[in-house]
Amino acid sequence: MGDDPGQDEHLVRELYDRYRRPLHSYVLRAVGNDHQRAEDIVQETLLRAWRHADRLQVDHAGPWLYTVAKNLVISGYRKQSARVAEVPIETDWARPTDDFEQVLQGWQVAEAMRALSKDHREVIGQLFYRRRTVAEAAKVLGIPAGTVKSRTFYALRALRDALEERGVTEP
Repeated sequence: MGDDPGQDEHLVRELYDRYRRPLHSYVLRAVGNDHQRAEDIVQETLLRAWRHADRLQVDHAGPWLYTVAKNLVISGYRKQSARVAEVPIETDWARPTDDFEQVLQGWQVAEAMRALSKDHREVIGQLFYRRRTVAEAAKVLGIPAGTVKSRTFYALRALRDALEERGVTEP
């Protein structure tokens, strides 16, 4: 929590206002339309946001919130699977749709890209999004090919670290 509890509370209220409904819809689909479970997961997600308020900004918290919610859904599924069940447990609810998962990952990568320097974003954009060769990127950016290679190495390292920090990838 931050130094100012009032500021933390304000942040959580803003997060609640902005993300509660879309987060609830996402979790509801993931838990097979179990409204109570979905509400519990959303509340736990927002509680964790409050605990990490010093590291969150309302405009950039979405990927973090969805990742936490997804992890809570999966850990709940694992706990439920570990118990002996009298009724078979449906396993598909813990796997969000592929389309939504791709959108969420794209959003998380975009947020991580914003954390990179302008030079690193440009080089990643040229090589991976525009699918240019090193020589083509060098020409477009007006820098030597060796600089493109070096920036790419450091940009990918920074991107990996940014995604790990957001909980998208494992160290």
